[in-house]
Amino acid sequence: MAAIREAKKLLRKDIKIRLLKLQDSEKKKQSQIITSKLIEHPVYVQSQRISVYLSMPDQEVHTEGILQHIFKHNKLCYVPQYIGPVMNMLLLKSMQDYDSLPKTKWNIKQPAEDDTREDALSTGGLDLIIVPGLGFSQDGDRLGRGKGYYDMYQKKCQEVTGKKPITIALAFNEQICNEIPTTEYDVKIDYVLYGNMV
Repeated sequence: MAAIREAKKLLRKDIKIRLLKLQDSEKKKQSQIITSKLIEHPVYVQSQRISVYLSMPDQEVHTEGILQHIFKHNKLCYVPQYIGPVMNMLLLKSMQDYDSLPKTKWNIKQPAEDDTREDALSTGGLDLIIVPGLGFSQDGDRLGRGKGYYDMYQKKCQEVTGKKPITIALAFNEQICNEIPTTEYDVKIDYVLYGNMV
């Protein structure tokens, strides 16, 4: 377990360096390609209740275009709210609603702690979770940021609603790894979409 933890730490460091070298224009280009892949994906097309991470512009595939598409096609959009060790997915109503969200100390938008919004798990769960991460293998292994939010949330979905939502991860080419060190607590991603897919 300690060896895997150390391997993850080293890989996180390596991927962060790769992302730092990536030009903003390249991030924007890959984000557009990946957004197109996602909105054409059969799972996304069939999903009505979708959770989307709100991207850190310098480290993650941008998700604003996905939010716009969700609202335009009258799907329900849920976004993460992190309070301590717990992540919930709360309803986002529109792009105006998105624009008005406060930013956390990590410079990520999220609903405020005292914001009373519909919680996805109390109203029927989710069809699809669009998952962020630092690194991915093509077959669905994921390297997160070390807090386990998304792994725990998927288990919580299963416990509360009796079904695990389908997961799609979005990644820049530079985040794709041949191998990701994993433990039994790491939940595999169903689909990984990345920048150079045809």
